[in-house]
Amino acid sequence: MLGVIFLSALLLGGGDSESLLADGDQAFARIDYAAAISCYEEALRAHQGDPEVLWRLSRVYVCEAEVAGERAQPDLLNLAEQYARQCVAAAPDRAEGHTWLAGALGYIALRSPAGDQIKLSHELVQEVDRALAINPRDDAAYSIKGSFYRALGNIGWLRKKLASIFLGSVPEGGFEEAEQALQRAVALAPDIMRHQYELGVLYLDMGKVDDAAKCLQQASTLPVRVAIDRQRQVKIRELLQELKGSGKEGD
Repeated sequence: MLGVIFLSALLLGGGDSESLLADGDQAFARIDYAAAISCYEEALRAHQGDPEVLWRLSRVYVCEAEVAGERAQPDLLNLAEQYARQCVAAAPDRAEGHTWLAGALGYIALRSPAGDQIKLSHELVQEVDRALAINPRDDAAYSIKGSFYRALGNIGWLRKKLASIFLGSVPEGGFEEAEQALQRAVALAPDIMRHQYELGVLYLDMGKVDDAAKCLQQASTLPVRVAIDRQRQVKIRELLQELKGSGKEGD
């Protein structure tokens, strides 16, 4: 009888896996990424290929990479990409796998040669669009999409044209697409600092100073949810101080 129970536990293991996921999620929420990774990796050892574990591992490695040093960041991003790709392969209908693959690719692109950036940018757009087709309320996907199009909007027309000639076609879009995506992210999750901050920085890029000040002021009131939010707090204070000093800060 004990042997049957033991075998069932090995085959099913649902309670242990759920407990490890819950512990990992709690560790992630308190920004203890090492503990979260430990829980998720233990859960993955018990249930190889589980998409619920895989996308969480990709997310935590992206968040860890955001605040890691230059030497550590590439390995962390590679792990994030690998886990996201495994999630997409195992469960292509899970939006989170596509979302965090896009997140990993965005950071990888920043460190890549220009030719690779073009290729990665196309895949990033494809992945966020797939995520949003599956889950139109995925605020993280909208936020990633908005950040990408903000970066694209900051590339001048001539540079885009030259890149298209020598490196391959550049995705279409810019500030308008960025604004739409980030506004949607804010509407879906108004308490996430990243969304408000990115929208505020976009408005600075667009010269909409009053709108920028309002978004940044709102972002400054929001809680720290991921490690890089602490760096965002510092940057928000600096930007608001600059706007105040220049006399351009909104009411």
